[in-house]
Amino acid sequence: MGAGEFLATRGDVTNIHGSKRALLRDLLKRVSRLFYTTLAVVPANVRDQVSLAYLFARAADTIADTELIDRPRRLDYLGQFKMQFISDQISRAQIRDIQAAIGAAQHDSAERQLLERLEECFAVFEDFSPEDRRRVQRLMTTLVQGMEMDLTLFPGTSTAELTALKTVDDLDQYTYYVAGCVGEFWTDLMCAYRRGLRSWNVRSMSEVGVRFGKGLQLTNVIKDLAHDLQRGRCYVPEPMLVEEGLTPRDLLDQQNLARFRPVLNKLIRKAVDHLDQGWLYTMAIPRYETRLRLSCMWPILSAGESLRLVRGSPDVLNPSVRIKISRAKVYGMMALTILTGACAYTGTAYWGRLRKYLT
Repeated sequence: MGAGEFLATRGDVTNIHGSKRALLRDLLKRVSRLFYTTLAVVPANVRDQVSLAYLFARAADTIADTELIDRPRRLDYLGQFKMQFISDQISRAQIRDIQAAIGAAQHDSAERQLLERLEECFAVFEDFSPEDRRRVQRLMTTLVQGMEMDLTLFPGTSTAELTALKTVDDLDQYTYYVAGCVGEFWTDLMCAYRRGLRSWNVRSMSEVGVRFGKGLQLTNVIKDLAHDLQRGRCYVPEPMLVEEGLTPRDLLDQQNLARFRPVLNKLIRKAVDHLDQGWLYTMAIPRYETRLRLSCMWPILSAGESLRLVRGSPDVLNPSVRIKISRAKVYGMMALTILTGACAYTGTAYWGRLRKYLT
């Protein structure tokens, strides 16, 4: 091969990879501007893997949440989607079936476009190394299992069919399926690509990463409680309610907040215990891996701020109120940690102030 031919080939490869990265950036910007913004801090050599995993997760979530399609069909489409990560062969026909059925039912243009470009996402996936494909495959099969669990355990979509998780173990399993497994994926990926983490024991740190993910998901469960109740889902296990003489339906009445507070405080403490492990995980990242530290600091501090709002809110059971930290608070937290270079002292002091209020 001559020099000109080599350079031309190299240019084609660069264009291919550039277009794939552009696809990921474009879709991410449309489906989640916040994630798109925070992804900028993730180290460049793992950004594509994290981006694509997020887009696949959003696609699966869209399938699970499309209520215009009946529940058995959604479970069937989720199963077909999961098969793309179990089988060695990707079925373009099954992907197109999912696109045609689920995409047509989308009112959200961003979600519709994500499904329309799902085949392109799988083309990016096929271009990954075998190790990265394995990581995404393991993550997605577990995440989809959580969505299937959700659709199976909660048979309705309104307060008329309100159902609660039966055991505390069910809540623990659910938070693993939909977020704890992300801690495993993240740890495996970062240890493979980031020099500062190559001395980590992947197995033991993955276990800590699972706690990290569970803490973030439990925070979501807590702050979205009133809205989930309206959709027929009570993620607060029945035994925890029974201890305080409550039933799931009692949570539909805002007057019962005082009676529910002891249960809420237990859930908050459990979330903080998980997030404490996430903070230890974050502080184990060397200081010179600043981007990686920041990408772990921000979700924990944001979760802590959300729990602080819940702790002091009179509207925890009010579905008309969305408990959400302000953008100013998010950007202030990001600016503080960036300006101090992900300093352990500053970050730990911040987290310490939050957890002191929460426990």
